[in-house]
Amino acid sequence: MPDSKENITIFNDGKHVNTKASEEYVHVHFCYPNGAEWDGWIPTKYRRTGIDIDLCDKNKLEAYLKQIYAEMAPENYDSWLKEQNRFWKEEKPQATDTKYLFDSLSDGKWHCINCGIPNNPNWARRNQDLKEMGYTIATDLHKYCPKCKENRTHLMLLPIKRGVSDGNGYETFSPALRNRIIKLLNSYDVYECRVNPHCLPDHKFSEIRWDGNTKTINQDSMTDDEIRHKFQLLTNQRNQQKREVCRNCFQTGKRGVAFGIKYFFEGTEDWDPCIPTKGKDAERGCIGCPWYDFEEWRKHLTQELED
Repeated sequence: MPDSKENITIFNDGKHVNTKASEEYVHVHFCYPNGAEWDGWIPTKYRRTGIDIDLCDKNKLEAYLKQIYAEMAPENYDSWLKEQNRFWKEEKPQATDTKYLFDSLSDGKWHCINCGIPNNPNWARRNQDLKEMGYTIATDLHKYCPKCKENRTHLMLLPIKRGVSDGNGYETFSPALRNRIIKLLNSYDVYECRVNPHCLPDHKFSEIRWDGNTKTINQDSMTDDEIRHKFQLLTNQRNQQKREVCRNCFQTGKRGVAFGIKYFFEGTEDWDPCIPTKGKDAERGCIGCPWYDFEEWRKHLTQELED
């Protein structure tokens, strides 16, 4: 049954979750004085812009939805779109592939990733880019598409002000620093235990657990010790696997396993409840997990076997 408040209706149809991004949404319906209506998902947990609202906190939720309702009023759309076009032209003129995705989603409706957006083999990366730029995008992983005639992932971009990232997105580094990291770490794939020219720098501490005080600037002047402490080398495929492992750990509290071996040189397979789940202090909970530092994990495991 829906819960109505003035022109905002909240549907009590369960918690909507994007498990791939640890996002949560509430289903709402907006009615405006001019007769316009909007039906969709509003995020209540959206780490890119720091949204974290407990659905039990009715006052906070109501105030938040009223703000979104006002921003999405039909009379605001043209000025919103004008500002976005300025942003893309002046600040992101080279991001053409990402702009194509934005253009498809800018109407604020659900779009099937199979038939409703530009054909792009890396649409997920472009979607992440939009989020990094501050856009708020809801994701339904199992929405029925009448054109495809099956359940597909759908995206919905909310035509509201671009948020300010809370800092827990991707860190960047210059090409020079990237090459230096790879050279310093000898192009050594820590998962495969071999030199691999296709390796890339991987942050040991997964960004799923970062908060606004975690992200830093990777200066070209980083010391060798700072690089060794912060990075390891993995292939892109293995890096994606690590993201899934760390996301599952964040959502379930079960730490990652490698090669089917449930071994942790510190802690157990369960996240220590005494350690925060996000922020700089959360990194302590990653120590002992293979995915956090494969070389250190392998060293301890080998020592265990030799003893």
